Amino acid sequence: MAVTIHEMFVKHKQYVCVNSTIDHVNFLFMSRQKEQDDKKALKIAAFKRLVKILRDKKISNVEFQKMKGIDSQTWNNWRDRGLPDKEILKIPEILNINITELTTGQCAQPTPVQVEANGKWLSGFDLWDSATPIYDDEVALPFFREVEMAAGSGRHEVQENHGRKLRFARSTLKKHGVAPETAACITVSGNSMEPVLPDGATIGIDTGNTIVKDGDMYAIDHEGHLRVKLLYKIPGGGLRLRSINHEEWPDEFYTGYTEDKIKVLGRVFWYSVLR
Repeated sequence: MAVTIHEMFVKHKQYVCVNSTIDHVNFLFMSRQKEQDDKKALKIAAFKRLVKILRDKKISNVEFQKMKGIDSQTWNNWRDRGLPDKEILKIPEILNINITELTTGQCAQPTPVQVEANGKWLSGFDLWDSATPIYDDEVALPFFREVEMAAGSGRHEVQENHGRKLRFARSTLKKHGVAPETAACITVSGNSMEPVLPDGATIGIDTGNTIVKDGDMYAIDHEGHLRVKLLYKIPGGGLRLRSINHEEWPDEFYTGYTEDKIKVLGRVFWYSVLR
């Protein structure tokens, strides 16, 4: 049967279309295969970097498997197929490394730290003793001390020490809202307020500020014993006394206390520590 030119053209066009479709499918398949191969190569490279990191950290494969909670079969799968994506995210946290050490083999560069000054140079020390005159901007603050009463009574009383004094600038007291006539000093003893107030630290108290603010630090006269504590009000007019070193010195609770038992001497506004 004779074939017209038109029929030949149609058949040729169909052949070209089919051929083009096959070529396009082959191209997509090859591209996808290459993508998969590349991805597998990256995962295997990550596994090799993991082996090197473990060697550098002197961690055996068996030790790491225990750390990760995997068996030897999983380890062998990683070796043959590479590290799974989810493990590349988890392993750096276990080994305390940056993820780039697994993905690229390079350690991440630390972020530059911006150095900022946190101190200000004022001046040197002016030495003084009891014979040095007090300047116009100075005031000599008295010290409180705990005094044992009549011999054998076992009672104590908090009194002003009329000998020892500490010089303070009036401007400093004014800056903190403390009147010179209501300021006094105390020497801390024991370790109940460490590490803020170690044994021997000197504190300044404002005897004009005796209203308890929860969590603030105060000096108190506790039945003749001079103490420094964090104070908290409790219902019923009570007080909770807390030491900073509360692991060794548990909180003390006093309900319905009266001032003849616990007297707030003043709020701590300053302290000094010699090391």
